[in-house]
Amino acid sequence: MTNLELVLNMLAEATTTEISKEKKPKSASQNREIAKQGGEIAGNTRKEIEAKTGKNIVSPRNAKVLKAAQTKRIKD
Repeated sequence: MTNLELVLNMLAEATTTEISKEKKPKSASQNREIAKQGGEIAGNTRKEIEAKTGKNIVSPRNAKVLKAAQTKRIKD
């Protein structure tokens, strides 16, 4: 994961939390709708960044692969 991927994930979570605090959902379906809204905001932000930079933000790297590479470097 890149730094921007992590930041966008944090944005989605924080936004969802704030919307949830204001709307005070009572059911799972209401919570799901709020989660979609938080994800949509982060998704729109990602698309804007990609449009401005011309680069994809989402990478094929994940924490497991990065940790393995880091461990290999430490051993070498």
